[in-house]
Amino acid sequence: MPRDIRELAGAWTRFQRHAFPRPSPDLAPYVERYWVVSWDYAEPYRQLIVPYPNVHLTFRDSGATVQGVCDGHRVRVLEGRSGVFGVAFRPGGFRPFLGAPVSTITNRSLDARQVFTGDLPDPVDVAAVEDFLRARLPERDAKVERAAGIVATIAANPEITRVTTLADLFETSVRELQRLFADYVGIGPKWVIRRYRLHEVTERLALGAPADWAGLATELGYADQAHFVRDFKDMFGESPTWYAERL
Repeated sequence: MPRDIRELAGAWTRFQRHAFPRPSPDLAPYVERYWVVSWDYAEPYRQLIVPYPNVHLTFRDSGATVQGVCDGHRVRVLEGRSGVFGVAFRPGGFRPFLGAPVSTITNRSLDARQVFTGDLPDPVDVAAVEDFLRARLPERDAKVERAAGIVATIAANPEITRVTTLADLFETSVRELQRLFADYVGIGPKWVIRRYRLHEVTERLALGAPADWAGLATELGYADQAHFVRDFKDMFGESPTWYAERL
């Protein structure tokens, strides 16, 4: 099947606009960033959405939804002229708002009113959304910082390719890490490690680095190239060579 040329070589930037405002200091313990996306497509476009260990609160014309962490890629069809405003919570940062293990909403989308009471912000902009969140601000929870700190450590350290290495680094057990991640992050530490190691592959591709797939597989802790390619496809929806054409 021929590819949509709007996917290739960054052509999507001609049809979409993105902004990523930072949260105010009082909300930074919970919110990683806001994201504002607008688009204008004369013909429907299949937008590939790759996963991160973040819960999102998303505002559209039809209302607001909470999207739990997804364990794989999704595709959303964009058409016409429209936009969306989103809140990306820090890994662990949504747990105090939800009042339940974040794993209970993994791969699920909920009406925001199932979590947040009262009227939704109107208009939807950074100031109004921050006021909305402040009015519902939970008590501080030390485990939020612990969960977020562990995820940040995974993201920043390419040498972490196994959960046992992570457990040793934080002087805890694999089982304790798994419990913390299920409760606060919504997905296991093994998945988060894999996600960030594969993210490094996309960053290298974006820089135009030569692709030594077998060498990358070994560097990322895979037994062979076939396992690496399969994981990449599960995560991003495409093989590494197919994905590279987007950049």
